[in-house]
Amino acid sequence: MSTLTLITARPQPSDQEIRLVAARDARRAADLVVRKYRDGLFRHAAGILKDYEEAIDVTQEVFIRAFREPRFYADEFKMKAWLYRVTTNLCFNFVRNRKRRSAILEAEPLASVSDPGQLDVVFQSQQQDTILEAMDRLTEEHRKILMLRYYSDLSYNEIADALEVKLGTVMSRLSRAKRRLVEAMDEVEGSDRAQEV
Repeated sequence: MSTLTLITARPQPSDQEIRLVAARDARRAADLVVRKYRDGLFRHAAGILKDYEEAIDVTQEVFIRAFREPRFYADEFKMKAWLYRVTTNLCFNFVRNRKRRSAILEAEPLASVSDPGQLDVVFQSQQQDTILEAMDRLTEEHRKILMLRYYSDLSYNEIADALEVKLGTVMSRLSRAKRRLVEAMDEVEGSDRAQEV
């Protein structure tokens, strides 16, 4: 009779626990930060860039910047918000630079990258192409807040920290961004129907 050994995932340390480790061993703390945040930051970057290799580059750059940031392990420093803010900014800088060089390559949407969350069903559905094309029609401000909320699953408070805005601003901006996304999806679907005729 064989016995089945259950392997359970070890819970991630809290940011406070990582700070305590950093006081004794900066290298170990850096390893904990990378293990805790790399997957989420990669998915966030990939969702914006639509390219695995570029997302890996951005994620690596975020950690390089994090470990050069003198306040990173300070008590009041909001690690998660800072990491997502830097990731978002680097991604949008990357997209802007790509457009300036007129070297935009149409990348296939990353259906396998999304994390189970509120938009998982939508991003992996038949509407994925429509949504991604509609997202490209939004302002950078609207794309950022939608990606942080629905793709990276940050709370309103975490988004406020990441974007360095007030909670009320997050709520109103998110509401406008969702309304604009629905309009942009209608525009995309309308242009697709027109091309079929």
